[in-house]
Amino acid sequence: MERSLRNVLVVSFGFLLLFTAYGGLQSLQSSLYSEEGLGVTALSTLYGGVLLSSMFLPPLLIQKLGCKWTIVVSMCCYVAFSLGNFYASCQLFKPLLPSSDQLSGVWGNLISSLVFGQLPTKEAIPEEQLLFCGASDCLLDIKSANSTQKPSQELIYTLLGIYTGSGVLAVLLIAVFLEPVKDVPQENEEKRPSFWFTVLSTFRLLKDRRLCLLVLLPMYSGFEQAFLASEYTRSYTTCALGIQFVGYVMICFSAINSLCSVFYGKISQYTGRIPLYMLGAVTHLCCIITLLLWKPHPSQLAVFFILPGLWGTADAVWQTQNSALYGVLFEKNKEAAFANYRLWEAVGFVIAFGYGTVLCVNVKLYILLLILVLTMVAYGIVEYMEFRNSNRPQATEQTKPAEEEETQMEM
Repeated sequence: MERSLRNVLVVSFGFLLLFTAYGGLQSLQSSLYSEEGLGVTALSTLYGGVLLSSMFLPPLLIQKLGCKWTIVVSMCCYVAFSLGNFYASCQLFKPLLPSSDQLSGVWGNLISSLVFGQLPTKEAIPEEQLLFCGASDCLLDIKSANSTQKPSQELIYTLLGIYTGSGVLAVLLIAVFLEPVKDVPQENEEKRPSFWFTVLSTFRLLKDRRLCLLVLLPMYSGFEQAFLASEYTRSYTTCALGIQFVGYVMICFSAINSLCSVFYGKISQYTGRIPLYMLGAVTHLCCIITLLLWKPHPSQLAVFFILPGLWGTADAVWQTQNSALYGVLFEKNKEAAFANYRLWEAVGFVIAFGYGTVLCVNVKLYILLLILVLTMVAYGIVEYMEFRNSNRPQATEQTKPAEEEETQMEM
């Protein structure tokens, strides 16, 4: 028991250090590297790697290296991404494809804001630039959002050094202190499904109509997270306030997201999942409409923090209830179901980051709104199908006594 607890603590602190760096860097990509859309292109490529590697690499790496060294290798990919930011170019960024999910935390964003808060001159943002902030940002109207307050290369290198050091510490912590766990031999080990059978079962599950409808849930999750991490940070926060506020704004999102995730996990056993999904949909709907109409201005400082807080309130619904829903509906095929979940979430990230360099922000918001509506319609259909199927056995049982009585009367 002590060994298991130690391993849990080591892995937890290791991932805390790792995602302190990655979460902060992801939030800054669209603001730091806005020229030619390099930041969002890098994120789109990264999640394309997530999409492919999550399907094929984990079973092979675990079989060859074991769980411990698979984690170490994956963490090294994150460190490589941090190192790549020291010399940001399309040729360098595109090959860096970490094979894990998106996570961002409070500490990485806090570090970025503290470092960029050391900007020597904080000039007032001209009103002409504010006209192109928010939904009006088409990426062509100005060369770079808030270019007058772009951090010096020295501050950027300081931040990247902190993030890289955090990632290296995470790798060392896992490599040195995590004790390998040996697989327990199983009696039916020769009957285990092959690697390709497992991969194909992921796509075979799409024959289930429920899954075909529910793929929109993880896709929307990818779309909405990508919008906040790239468009809101660049076109709203950096454009109107400055890059030094990006971390503070994302802290608000991360903290409320974490708290709501715990809260939803507790109350879902009393309320069920449908009210929570309705809460998430209505909250995101209100946020999207507000972002379409709002004209960001430094005098409205509180709004910059309220919106990501509300966004995190809704995002916590998708993060907690989507996994629970997939686990309940596809109980007999959980591995294939969750493989589909991660696959379609990555698809959402790739598409959202991919068109980030060619569409105006207001168009992206309309796309997000359309996907939200389609997602909730599809989810409602699935809930109706489940409700109808759950009532069928009861109706069958109720008709049996009536049929028996009629038979006895005829006799």
